[in-house]
Amino acid sequence: MGSRIEGRCALEDYIIWFENLGMSDVDRVGGKNASLGEMISNLANAGVTVPGGFATTAHAYREFLAKDGLKDRIDEALEALDINDVNELARVGAQIRQWVTDTPFPPALEKALEEAYSQLQGSNPNMAVAVRSSATAEDLPDASFAGQQETFLNIVGYEHVKHAVREVFASLFNDRAISYRVHHGFDHKLVALSAGIQKMVRSETAASGVMFSLDTESGFQDVVFVTASYGLGETVVQGAVNPDEFYVHKPTLEAERPAVLRRNLGSKAIKMVYGNSAEAGKSVETVKVEDADRNRFCITDEEVENLARQAVIIEKHYGRPMDIEWAKDGDDGRIFIVQARPETVKSRAQANVMERYLLKEQGTILAEGRSIGHRIGKGPVRVVTSIQEMDRVQPGDVLVTDMTDPDWEPVMKRSSAIVTDRGGRTCHAAIIARELGIPAVVGCGDATDVLKEGQEVTVSCAEGDTGMVYEGSLDFELRENTVESMPDIPFKIMMNVGNPDRAFDFQSLPNEGVGLARLEFIINRMIGVHPKALLNFDGLPRDIKQTVEKRIAGYTSPVDFYVDKLVEGISTLAAAFADKKVIVRLSDFKSNEYANLIGGTLYEPDEENPMLGFRGASRYISETFRDCFELECRALKKVREEMGFENVEIMVPFVRTLGEARQVVDLLAANGLKRGDKGLRVIMMCELPANALLADEFLEYFDGFSIGSNDLTQLTLGLDRDSGIIAHLFDERNEAVKKLLSNAIQACKRADKYVGICGQGPSDHPDLAKWLMDQGIDSVSLNPDSVLDTWFFLADEELD
Repeated sequence: MGSRIEGRCALEDYIIWFENLGMSDVDRVGGKNASLGEMISNLANAGVTVPGGFATTAHAYREFLAKDGLKDRIDEALEALDINDVNELARVGAQIRQWVTDTPFPPALEKALEEAYSQLQGSNPNMAVAVRSSATAEDLPDASFAGQQETFLNIVGYEHVKHAVREVFASLFNDRAISYRVHHGFDHKLVALSAGIQKMVRSETAASGVMFSLDTESGFQDVVFVTASYGLGETVVQGAVNPDEFYVHKPTLEAERPAVLRRNLGSKAIKMVYGNSAEAGKSVETVKVEDADRNRFCITDEEVENLARQAVIIEKHYGRPMDIEWAKDGDDGRIFIVQARPETVKSRAQANVMERYLLKEQGTILAEGRSIGHRIGKGPVRVVTSIQEMDRVQPGDVLVTDMTDPDWEPVMKRSSAIVTDRGGRTCHAAIIARELGIPAVVGCGDATDVLKEGQEVTVSCAEGDTGMVYEGSLDFELRENTVESMPDIPFKIMMNVGNPDRAFDFQSLPNEGVGLARLEFIINRMIGVHPKALLNFDGLPRDIKQTVEKRIAGYTSPVDFYVDKLVEGISTLAAAFADKKVIVRLSDFKSNEYANLIGGTLYEPDEENPMLGFRGASRYISETFRDCFELECRALKKVREEMGFENVEIMVPFVRTLGEARQVVDLLAANGLKRGDKGLRVIMMCELPANALLADEFLEYFDGFSIGSNDLTQLTLGLDRDSGIIAHLFDERNEAVKKLLSNAIQACKRADKYVGICGQGPSDHPDLAKWLMDQGIDSVSLNPDSVLDTWFFLADEELD
């Protein structure tokens, strides 16, 4: 298409086709349009598909502003403006936009625009286009400019295109855009606007969304984070819908193995489709999504991986993490990239600064949603229903609303936290909240109903994917450590990581892998249903069956839901620590804990002392639980063999006798998890006095010990660790406990097998960690919040 107007320099002053653009043209057509041209020119042969089109130039915009003294009027109005006065900002912004839309285009621009649009149409007079904004200072590495200007979809006909371009020009002076430029130190006079006119992708009958080539919350760069919802992409970008979410592991994808680590089914309550008019502002409408569609993922794993491959190609080309918008065409099923810009928040974070927010007390949970960032904020609730009420938000308030969009940026930075009913992790509001460093919990569903005006709340994003809004002002602390170079210590510090939600965050701490990953945490948090209830789904009582049906939405069967969710949790941990060992402990729920799962009371015995009852190895080999255990084996086998995470090792808990040891190892082998195959180590949890006393004998069946100091202390001292009455006697440093610890460690040393400890003791008592170091233990696995303190303590002790 560009060849058709080659030689017409006058027209090229106003219009440039995408294929004639590259990243050297940011000053001519802005970041978005330059990036579209860059991808069309350089990445089409690599598998990145971008719809064609053209851009108006910054020169065209400046010539337009020169008409009738428009620029001088705008400059004068902005120089006199106090952006902290929300009402004045709204008044001045509206006045400037009116001036812009009332001003006709210069004849040369109008002629160039009409000719280019006619060429893009070709023989299809009903062809729809998207008209997008692209600021010349936009999408630079030090600012996102996310959503600052307008986009118009499904525009048909030249007159409507011309109107949309004028509206795009005017949107440079949206309240949010004016405020954002001042906040980030951009001179209004130096920013120009380009309009991109791009063929529409028919995603109204399919799906669309946003993806990042890193994890938006932790900055972990080995994953692609994909969001998707039905219809046109603006609902996801704006935060009007809670989308489906997926994480894809880049190295696994490049190894051509199944690479989707995590799936989260979004509510997807609405979708944006074509409207009855092709005029800007009326060309789209929002409709409800049918329940059947809401309860399934809107794209397949194959499509998720297709998207992730394109994201990796784009990221490698640009040499930096990217923020990418995509759309699937409902007519031909093809996936297109419609925007790509640098990610501007996590990729700039200082990797050597460890910031940890820790909630020091618990409260009543009032609302929960998707967490943005890892910080905690608190203050009085300010429920705001429209942009006209923004001036009610005072510094330190918790802003609560149905949906924040970038128009709210002037007051978002006043808030201690933000809570919304709608929105996902890639919406504009989430991007701005990250950039401002404000904790946000989005997509709560009912926050504006349950949170009351003036009510004191604490908003915590420090507990994983799920953000919590707690009643009251709760105490929390911020720990910061700068880790330039960690001092050497003579053994490995590993981590206890039960929550896959935090795996990408925790991997940035100094560590030698995961010494304890609890399957029961994954079962409780990500599944919530007793495995027997899923195995016997058809025979469940009606009320329980309906509850389970809601849980398993999006998965092919109840059993597949259980296995796939285990795979998701395990593979997320394995991917986060891919170059290190991840020791996964098989489920160690007690009967009372299993009974608390959905359907659990139908299958669990009523025991007087569950702590000493039906748990650990006894369950696995039991005829009544073996089919449940086999599901765990299926998940582990898939993670290791299909996905290729051979860093995953297995830990067997609560093995009472040598006979149980033999039976469990044989049962694992029968389920495809044989010791030694593909380097598989099977570790035993050494947590009973019998284990330590018969350490040499137990080691004949296992590749080493991971000492569970909690149960070992409890059973050695005859204490119920759940009893508050005798809690003061519980101490892993008791001489009897230490004698058993020493016996287990020395047995492993004699057998040249692995020995570590994963109990609470070393996290609570650095002096115990020092004693274990002196005993020659291979590794100490600590809770993440104690890793740095213990590491430095042990290094200091060594120096002494």
